[in-house]
Amino acid sequence: MKVYFNKQYLELDEVRISPFDRGFQYADGVYEVMRTYYGRLFRAPDHLERLKDSLQAIGIKYNEVDKLENVIYELIKLNEFDENDASAYIQITRGEFYPRKHSFPPENVKPTVFVSVTPVKEDRNKFPEGIKVILERDIRWSRCDIKSISLLPSVLANQHAVEKDAEEAIWERDGYLYEGSHTNFWGVKNGVVFTAPLSHYILPGVSRKVVIEVCRKNGMEVKEEEINKPDLKYFDEFFITGTNTEVKPVIQIDDWKVGDGKPGQITKKIYSLLMNYIDLKEWLF
Repeated sequence: MKVYFNKQYLELDEVRISPFDRGFQYADGVYEVMRTYYGRLFRAPDHLERLKDSLQAIGIKYNEVDKLENVIYELIKLNEFDENDASAYIQITRGEFYPRKHSFPPENVKPTVFVSVTPVKEDRNKFPEGIKVILERDIRWSRCDIKSISLLPSVLANQHAVEKDAEEAIWERDGYLYEGSHTNFWGVKNGVVFTAPLSHYILPGVSRKVVIEVCRKNGMEVKEEEINKPDLKYFDEFFITGTNTEVKPVIQIDDWKVGDGKPGQITKKIYSLLMNYIDLKEWLF
């Protein structure tokens, strides 16, 4: 498999990362995940802008973010994924520096840049089955809007979900539900769609942004408000969204069955609206 590493296209087994790389030692870096539909990167400007925001937030100076779009297309070509859609992973760390120290290294240290692509095969004409999620106390730091590679809390939460036969863990902070370990979380009540507002407590999801756009364009009311845990029982539907998750209905939270235990009609409509938006390629213009 061909990957991109520090301005070179290499076979994966040719990549060498120093044990003194700050990403390895401190999780001192950020990442981004993108994907293609019909061979084109979906909402690439939004993803690249979010990557720039994350880099700026932690003080990594890397001025070639806009070139990464062409890097991804080249990797898709080199790996002969042309007949499939692909998911792309970008990781940028502060770089290698010895001796190890907590403060930033000198400004002449170059960031470590890694990009990989993975083929995506799916039947987007089939509405996804409902999933189970669990609630987890949010033990993360207070800058969840930064797409940091420091993901241990999310790894542990998602593993906890797997052990409980669930697909996702939803973070609970001070009695409010904000987002999942790798998705955004939504509720539907009386036809109104709810999701947590942008803040330091959630990642500004690109899929979140798109769903809000398509809902409002089609006359659906969306409220950016936190969902209070005691109010869960008053909601009719729940779903999650993400770059590779797209839209998935939630039919069980912990041991509680949502509604009749089947995907809701509003969630189905939102899924259909998103698929139509993708298939009509409105996002290319």
